[in-house]
Amino acid sequence: MAEMEEQEQKLLSQHIARVLDEARSSNAVHNRKLKDLSLLRSSSPLRFFSAFITALNPLFDFQRRSSSAERVVRFVAAFAAACRNGRSGEGEEFEAFLEEFLRLLIAGSSAANKTARFRSCQIISEIILRLPDDAEVSDELWDEVIESMKARVEDKVPAIRSFAVRALARFANDAENSDIVDSFLQALPLEQNAEVRKAIILLLPPSNSTLSTIIDCTLDVNESVRRAAYCVLANRFPLQSLTIKQRTVILQRGLADRSASVQKECFKLMKDEWLVKSCNGDPVVLLKFLDVETYETVGTAVMVSLLRAGMVNVQEDQSIQQFLSSSTANSEGEDVPCVKLMEAEVALYWRTVCRHLEAEAQIRGSDAAATTGTEAALYAAEASNKNDLLERVLPSTVSDYVELLNAHLAAGLDCRFTARQLLLLGAMLDFSDATNRKTASVFVLELLRRPLELEVDQEGNKVIIGDGTSLGGDRDWASAVSKLAKKIHASSGEFEQVVVGVVEELARPCRERTADFMQWMHCLAVTGFLLENIKSLRSLSGHVIEPSELLHSLLLPAARHAHLDVQRVAIRCLGLFGLLDRKPNEELVKQLKLSFANAPSLVGVVACKALIDLAMWHGPQEVERAMAHDLSSPTRDDERDLTTISSGGSNGNSSIELMDLLCARLDRNYSEDTLETDDHESVQSILGEGFAKILLLSESYPSISASLHSSLLAKLLSLYFSNGIDELCRLKQCLSVFFEHYPALSADHKKCVSKAFIPVLRSMWPGIYGNAGGAPMLVSNLRKRAVQASRFMLQMIQAPLYSKDTKTHDSDKTPEGSPEICGQTLPEFDCGEEGLAILIAVEVASFPEKKTAAAKAYLSALSKIAVLLCFRASEQEAIKCMRGLMNRMVETVSTDKEVVKELRRMAARLKSLDESPDQELSQDKANLIFGRLQLDQNLDIRSTSMAIPETPAPRSTRPTRTRRRLKREDVLSGDEDEINTPASFAPAPPSEVITRSQRASKTAALSKMTASRMAIDEEDEDEDNDGNKSVAKILCAYL
Repeated sequence: MAEMEEQEQKLLSQHIARVLDEARSSNAVHNRKLKDLSLLRSSSPLRFFSAFITALNPLFDFQRRSSSAERVVRFVAAFAAACRNGRSGEGEEFEAFLEEFLRLLIAGSSAANKTARFRSCQIISEIILRLPDDAEVSDELWDEVIESMKARVEDKVPAIRSFAVRALARFANDAENSDIVDSFLQALPLEQNAEVRKAIILLLPPSNSTLSTIIDCTLDVNESVRRAAYCVLANRFPLQSLTIKQRTVILQRGLADRSASVQKECFKLMKDEWLVKSCNGDPVVLLKFLDVETYETVGTAVMVSLLRAGMVNVQEDQSIQQFLSSSTANSEGEDVPCVKLMEAEVALYWRTVCRHLEAEAQIRGSDAAATTGTEAALYAAEASNKNDLLERVLPSTVSDYVELLNAHLAAGLDCRFTARQLLLLGAMLDFSDATNRKTASVFVLELLRRPLELEVDQEGNKVIIGDGTSLGGDRDWASAVSKLAKKIHASSGEFEQVVVGVVEELARPCRERTADFMQWMHCLAVTGFLLENIKSLRSLSGHVIEPSELLHSLLLPAARHAHLDVQRVAIRCLGLFGLLDRKPNEELVKQLKLSFANAPSLVGVVACKALIDLAMWHGPQEVERAMAHDLSSPTRDDERDLTTISSGGSNGNSSIELMDLLCARLDRNYSEDTLETDDHESVQSILGEGFAKILLLSESYPSISASLHSSLLAKLLSLYFSNGIDELCRLKQCLSVFFEHYPALSADHKKCVSKAFIPVLRSMWPGIYGNAGGAPMLVSNLRKRAVQASRFMLQMIQAPLYSKDTKTHDSDKTPEGSPEICGQTLPEFDCGEEGLAILIAVEVASFPEKKTAAAKAYLSALSKIAVLLCFRASEQEAIKCMRGLMNRMVETVSTDKEVVKELRRMAARLKSLDESPDQELSQDKANLIFGRLQLDQNLDIRSTSMAIPETPAPRSTRPTRTRRRLKREDVLSGDEDEINTPASFAPAPPSEVITRSQRASKTAALSKMTASRMAIDEEDEDEDNDGNKSVAKILCAYL
């Protein structure tokens, strides 16, 4: 009876396997095979489940994700999901099969085998996706499914995590299962696999909590994840559900994405979902959802993309002229033109449309000129059509254009954005007619004479609206006015003549000392407008105000004005004046130094920018020559170091050199210089960026000594690792890019990094050289920061040079055996790792205080960096010099056994690289090496032996070990030595490796037991095999 049941069970399993085998061939037979499998289930309901699992078992061992295996998974999931739809009277049995099958899959999802977990999660996700909403499954079973899938979300296999996310997505929409969404949001930022991140994003339900996460994913490093984020935003979040900030962020990132497919997805979102569905195809309505007055660049990008895609069609009755209504008669019977004010979105719309039409006409005209025949005629016709449309859209006359602009200017600040958009349209008008040019010229004079906008506060003080430095209080406004003025006054010298005339007119009350601070600022704003739009001060010669008169009668007196805002604008003009002059002016430089040193931060920031610009444009040497200083003296360069720069006075004395003055200000607390402005600029940020540019372009400034380069680099490194750098976000980003490229540009830059290494660590390590200590936690954090800085500088030293600098001009001079990379010779030892290693060794060997805890930690940290440095076999003298310093290093850090061990290994590597290990380096050659590294002290390396004495091994008190244990530990210790040996060095011969006496005694003892060890090894192998067999038997019994 039992055999018969077993045969029936086996036969049923074979029938089920045959159905599954046929189902894996094609999806077309699935419906028919589902009926066959249901008939088998009805014929043998009691034995079906076990037979079904037996037939399905090979699938859980099949690792590959082939198409046939995927079809079997879908077929099985479809059968399990269809069980609830069985015939009458059998529904409960089929639902019992579904629950039993799910419980089996839940157990399989936590199996040790990753293939079993993968197939279980895959089938569970397919079943859940196929089940209808009214499926009758117990709540306890669903809870078990949810808990098991939540555990699989943290699985180490990405495919398992992906299917677990798919399975949980069905439950994420329920309010009772909010923890599922929370688990998704927690896993997403930590997930490293792009496909899993994409699955989570595609399955997140729409809510306020998930919206910000999906928007953040538009910055994902993977292209498919960013594309999925825009797809989810398009399908699940209507335009009205987003805030203005969210809409602009989405469009700004998507339209400027580096991937064309992501740009396409974002444009599809904007066009199909936002423009067509929410705005009825009207671009102006879409612009109203974006607040173009605040986010002008986003609005411009939207219009440009829509115009390129041909989504904007100008109707016959649409033009700017529709805002100029027909004239109406006033009470006296005179005709007065009626102007309808334009909205900001409409103004941006017409500005971008006109710009697009003008560009298209120019492109088609160029194409027509470059071709011939029918093609040229077609291009010319297209260009003519574009020009005709542009002419129809723009105001018909210049007078109408000026009238339209005046109406918006008279409307006040509410129409300021619209007026600026209309100003930009002026560059497209035709001013060839003398009458039109005269009308427009009068209008430009009105714009230049128009005073700055202001308001009065509660205390009756006048407050300027805008930045106060640019014409009209806005840099964009000044740029629009300059484009219009240059288009009108296109003749040579005409623009300068008109603007200088306005400056002379506004400067009269200032020179007579009758002007208030508003008139001063207006005059200086127009002066700055003039200086920004000319190429040289020579263009001002012969006009009503000469450059010298402008400097002495207006700019310098304004810089000494009592009002800080007047000083700020005047200092900006002085900086522009100095850039346009052929040579720096002495009085100008002296005034900038005084303002930089003594003025408040509001003025000091502008003076700092001006001084940095002058130093970079003219060079520090030319600036000092204007002050009658001589930078060519070598003694001045030798005397300048970190101490003198930091202690240099900052009182603005003209005898202080420019670089000293700037460096002294860099050491001040950054919080003292922070500005309460929108830019949050500070003197420290500006100086940091300026010094970074000077160091990158060091070849352009030969007057700056090499010692000052290393001092500046040390200051930037200390600033980069300071506690306040997080609040200077722009400077932190600038320095991160600078440090990435600086050491790779030149070998001299690497030399500067080596010279700055020790000073930076001295200034950062607590408890030495006068540095403050503190609580143990504070000291620990300061030490960690210093170690981080040291490893950062080590990476800079080890960064490969760009090919431009590493090319050799004379291959014959390359020494034999010199290491090369792609045929390019590496730099000298003082520019590489060898020089830094010797600098560290000298610092450790000659450190004055060696008994304090801070000094011991400092020397140990330096030694740990030294052992990471690599020596080239071509630098034999540097190798011998370092070997001569190793004993002093070991003596200094003798209390740290781990460091001593690493130093001994380094000594062994150096000995293996030394071509003549028994020959010592002469003291004269060592002094030459120290001189090239610019070390103050020359250590006597001859007083120490080249060989490091071995540490005496204490008598062992351990019990005698068995031979098998001895063998195992010997192998392990040998492996450890191999792991700890750097890959960049060749392993040293056994005779040259300096080891402990304990290791030597163990080796000698093992050599005496060679004869009997072979037999012991064979016995060990037999015992190990027997042990393995017994373990295998236990596992088989358990399974």
